[in-house]
Amino acid sequence: MSYAEALIPAQPAPPELMKKVTTARIVGHFVVGLWILLGLALLAMMITNWDNEKFFKFGPRYLHGLMTTLELVAFSVVFGALLSVPLAFARMSKNPFFSGFAYVYVYIFRGTPLLAQLFLVYYGLGSFRPQLQSVDLWWFFREAWYCGLLSMTLNTAAYQTEILRGAIESVHRGQHEAASSLGIHKIVAFYKVILPQALIVALRPYGNEIILLIKGSAVVAIITVFDLMGETRYAFSQTYDYQTYLWAAIFYLSIVEALRHLWAWFEARLTRHLKR
Repeated sequence: MSYAEALIPAQPAPPELMKKVTTARIVGHFVVGLWILLGLALLAMMITNWDNEKFFKFGPRYLHGLMTTLELVAFSVVFGALLSVPLAFARMSKNPFFSGFAYVYVYIFRGTPLLAQLFLVYYGLGSFRPQLQSVDLWWFFREAWYCGLLSMTLNTAAYQTEILRGAIESVHRGQHEAASSLGIHKIVAFYKVILPQALIVALRPYGNEIILLIKGSAVVAIITVFDLMGETRYAFSQTYDYQTYLWAAIFYLSIVEALRHLWAWFEARLTRHLKR
């Protein structure tokens, strides 16, 4: 049995390591300083050039455009999610027809710009007015809002298909085998075992897709939809004040930042059991 014959004297704390001053660090601080000065200059300019008449005239229109943007994004995300489920299963199907159809759909809508898809729906399908009237669908395609909703839905469905497919395939094969060994039906195992794990993996990509869709929704203003960007264009045409676009940027930044924090809280809430 051993014992200490003498106390070990207290040792001083190790000296703090001084961070080396490098060229990259200096350049970084300089760039950050420039951004701060630019932000302060913009804030000072907005305060000094404040116009109550413009605020009360165009403020309600901005709020109306904001609500239109949120409605478009919300409906397109929900409808795109519903459409992505059968498409994801078709992508994973062993049937060459279903998998080929889903692959072509995803390839086309992910490989072409949303603006081109919007023009094809609004102007392209709009040229088939007699045929659409014969099947009683002209009421849908003559409205720019519905065409914007359809274009955004088809676009986000392609991205959500790949997100869902990748998340499902990321679940280990052993989960399927364990459920099968317990006598659990494949459908029940999918909804009770596989899908909850897949959705946790897909949470962050889904959040990124919603953020991209919010910013991409501005293109619907080109086809006369008075969303946030559409109302901004109208305000600029009346005032020729570039600050109208600055306010639009602030609105979009606020929406994205609020969604980012909400999604981070939502993700932390659902994955709290995975943290040690």
